[in-house]
Amino acid sequence: MKSNLAFKQQQEFTYRDYLTWPDNERWQIIDRIAYDMSPSPIIEHQLILNELSTQFSLYLRNKTCLVIPSPVDVVFPKQNEDIKDAKDVVQPDIIVVCDHKKLQSHKHCVGAPDLAIEILSPSTASIDIKSKRKLYEREGVKEYWIVDHVHKTIHVYILENNKYKFPEVYTTEDKIKVGIFPDLEIDLSLVFRDYIQEKQE
Repeated sequence: MKSNLAFKQQQEFTYRDYLTWPDNERWQIIDRIAYDMSPSPIIEHQLILNELSTQFSLYLRNKTCLVIPSPVDVVFPKQNEDIKDAKDVVQPDIIVVCDHKKLQSHKHCVGAPDLAIEILSPSTASIDIKSKRKLYEREGVKEYWIVDHVHKTIHVYILENNKYKFPEVYTTEDKIKVGIFPDLEIDLSLVFRDYIQEKQE
């Protein structure tokens, strides 16, 4: 029986192992530890993902950079390391990639995307907030967004001198000026609009 966050923590894993696991499960490896990230996402999660992807896609149409929603593997091999020996592989909810050479196959991005977005789920929030933030900082992801759909906030981390600055926090009334695209604003009133009306008794 798999645990909520990780399995076989005493064993070390690589992308080579990852490629043998079932496609219908969502695992991620951080510092060789495999985490189960496959709980079924709630509807709000998917709707927020769709809206963010749409706003980025409309802006990036006919431009060089690409917005790619999950699932896509982002693999971080060390210099001169075979990709299958990589000890870190994650699946952000959304990535933006401007260097097409990093898209070496139809399955994965090799190296840091320009921007990564994670939409929090209760069972995996600690991984997104702590472990992934440290990983993205270390690997040079220029901009990292953590979306909290419960509190309707987005924490935006910008890389400066190889470190993430203290995050800016945005709420429903705000528009986010995207760091890597200074002329793009993401309208959070659309991202966090009330899609689902609670049934009244």
